[in-house]
Amino acid sequence: MYFSDKVLIVEGKTDKRRIEEVLIEPVQIICTYGTMGVSKLDEILDQLNGSDIYILSDADKEGRKIRKWFKKHLSESTHIYIDPKFGEVGRCPRDYLANLLMRHGFYVDTSLIMKGKFGENERRNKFAGYYQSYSV
Repeated sequence: MYFSDKVLIVEGKTDKRRIEEVLIEPVQIICTYGTMGVSKLDEILDQLNGSDIYILSDADKEGRKIRKWFKKHLSESTHIYIDPKFGEVGRCPRDYLANLLMRHGFYVDTSLIMKGKFGENERRNKFAGYYQSYSV
């Protein structure tokens, strides 16, 4: 049982596992397993229950085909695009995926978020000698 009003549709198990590594909220993740058809779409629609639907597919031919199905038959869904250089959702770095999902309103593990050139801890350590604390 899921207590979230969000449904994330992905292609396969590796995509689902990678997303679960960065999310900190309960989200129903549905796998299409790389194929779409009327019966598969009906099966997915039965699981949605009025939720906000997000499509996150790979940046390849199959991913575009699945995305096209959802644009045609489920126009109210939100499409999340990955950078084509990663090719597959399952190959996206965790920090990249966390930033991408956070921009779309998902709650993610913020320890994965890199800010600027350095992570927050690296920035503090690098500039520690430059900061002085003053009492006011």
